[in-house]
Amino acid sequence: MGHPKFSRPKYDSPAHPWKAARIEEEHAIRTNHGLKTMKEIWKAKSVLRRFRGQAMKLIGRVDMTAEHWQGERQDMLLSMYNKGFIANDATLDDVLSLAVEDVLNRRLQAQVYYKGLAMSMKQARQLVVHGHISIGDQKVTIPSYPVSRSEEEEITYALGSDLHSENHSIRQSIEGVRQSAEYGEEETSKPEVTKDEAEVIAEAVAAAPSAEDTIPKESEA
Repeated sequence: MGHPKFSRPKYDSPAHPWKAARIEEEHAIRTNHGLKTMKEIWKAKSVLRRFRGQAMKLIGRVDMTAEHWQGERQDMLLSMYNKGFIANDATLDDVLSLAVEDVLNRRLQAQVYYKGLAMSMKQARQLVVHGHISIGDQKVTIPSYPVSRSEEEEITYALGSDLHSENHSIRQSIEGVRQSAEYGEEETSKPEVTKDEAEVIAEAVAAAPSAEDTIPKESEA
């Protein structure tokens, strides 16, 4: 049980701290998700390990037709769905296929970025820590807060924050980036002119009267 003044760590550190492949992988994850320390990755891995352990325990049951195990299976799938990890029609095999990035994507920091409230993961973390983000009417300043599926649509700028105004410079910059991205997609989606169409256009241009022919000439004196 341990002493009440000294809580147990909520994550398991790597068994071998100097494996180059693991270190490179964790550095890439930390950069992509704007994390501050490796402990945040280790916590996500510990959460994922618990999910997988519970799913493997249910899969390993020989008699899954028992009412007790059927109920426990449905409860786990419903819980994972409400947490936003799996789809509505997912199975226990989908729980085993989850990666650490799926756990990190449910953090408030990541959800703020994916909803377009920040221009980067690091800026999303800064907005959360400085009290600019709220879930519904409740301000949340914890970047690692796990966002449930029902809370996704309630993430917004805090009512007392300066970013609540649409004229704020950060919101203007985010809107400009979004419009630039949409404009770029429209440009790339335009159909290309084929070779035959280009030849037809060139012939039409050549047959068209020139500017000198269309200007009436003055009569000579």
